[in-house]
Amino acid sequence: MRPGKRRALPDTPEGRVDDLIESAKAHIRAKVEHPFRVMKRQFGFQKTRLRGMLKNRCKVNVLASLTNLFLVRHQLLCRT
Repeated sequence: MRPGKRRALPDTPEGRVDDLIESAKAHIRAKVEHPFRVMKRQFGFQKTRLRGMLKNRCKVNVLASLTNLFLVRHQLLCRT
């Protein structure tokens, strides 16, 4: 739901439930979008080149694993 429509929700029980649902969706969306931002900004994966499906899948898998390591790097470094 767009922010303007969310602000315009009525102050009724149904409106509050809709607001809670939209809030839950926003929290999930924020957690899902963060790794893709890391892939794009830190590792420069802006465009997909036409290399073949196997090569593209391999590159995305490697980037996803690097992103996971990048996101937990502080926890890994603190343990050593």
